[in-house]
Amino acid sequence: MQWTDRIGRRLKLRDLHILLAVAQAGSMSRAADRLAISHPVVSKTIADLEHALGVRLLDRTPQGTEPTAYGRALLSCGTVVFDELRRGVQELAFLSDPTVGELRVGSAAPYVEGLLPAVITRFIDRYPQIKFQITDTDAVTLCGMLCERKLDLVLGRVPSSIFGEDLSAEFLLDESMHVVAGLKSPWSRRRRVELAELCGEPWLMPESDNIAMALISQGFRSAGLTPPPPQVISNSVTLRVRLVESGRFVAILPNSTLRFGAGRMQIKILPVRLRMKAPPIVAISLKNRTPNPIANLFIDELRAFAKPPMKGRPANA
Repeated sequence: MQWTDRIGRRLKLRDLHILLAVAQAGSMSRAADRLAISHPVVSKTIADLEHALGVRLLDRTPQGTEPTAYGRALLSCGTVVFDELRRGVQELAFLSDPTVGELRVGSAAPYVEGLLPAVITRFIDRYPQIKFQITDTDAVTLCGMLCERKLDLVLGRVPSSIFGEDLSAEFLLDESMHVVAGLKSPWSRRRRVELAELCGEPWLMPESDNIAMALISQGFRSAGLTPPPPQVISNSVTLRVRLVESGRFVAILPNSTLRFGAGRMQIKILPVRLRMKAPPIVAISLKNRTPNPIANLFIDELRAFAKPPMKGRPANA
């Protein structure tokens, strides 16, 4: 296939844009509506693309359209092309004015509850025209979105086993876990507490497939204990924090959630020794991808903000 004869003069960004729209919409008519162009224009564009490339890109079905193997390959290429073009425009805008732009960050619930709001608040004080799009879900989904170029950065405690060859991680800060109770709980007045004493209490725990649950189980087993059955199971850090504040429950939460949300949480870190090693908080990005220049500013701000307190102890300890 000769590039100049078949592709160079005939494949345009607009064609790729229309193909992406059809794939996302699932039909040519819906894509035409979204793009505010006529159905015949969409149909002709796809037909011209298929003729230029010599392969079928879409299968037509009674329900609409779906990409063929050739179509998926071109769509993957198109996603990269538009992402790199977007990055180039961001770089131009950043060179013109480094205080303006957008950053798409993905993170898990513990950091959306504590660390991220604290850093973003301080960051936009310095750069008020920078906009954020925050996605809160599990680590596997976030890394998938990063590979699909739907995010610029993922922040959190992510096992290296799910990185794959396409992702790289940059250390930000160490993390630890603490047993907590509400300020109204009788446990909050104790100067010393053994983990075994708490096994009969009503526990709040994340779901079994959550990385935090694996760490919690490790903490109990390292103490020679079987993890107690939780009374409430939820991945929502906000829910667990609110229930702990009632004084009726105990839980194990990350240090970053407690430290950066300490001013508004009615929670006490109990003097319980936990034998566990929590993975550090890292910033995950996609290899071989032009970086978003705002991401570097944000990571620098996060590092400066997340330095350990002078006393070397977590808040509310």
